[in-house]
Amino acid sequence: MEFREIYCSNCKKVLGNYNIKFYNEDKIGEIINTYHISHIRSGHQVTVKKLIKKS
Repeated sequence: MEFREIYCSNCKKVLGNYNIKFYNEDKIGEIINTYHISHIRSGHQVTVKKLIKKS
């Protein structure tokens, strides 16, 4: 399965994993702007990575 991972480099933690099948890039952007905006406003570096997990 393929996932997009939202990661905060300053906190060194994963903020969320989202399945590519259900969440496209636009929805990921909405999620970042809605739920993770506090990290960005605090000056943290938030990145989106693509992960492939094998079952």
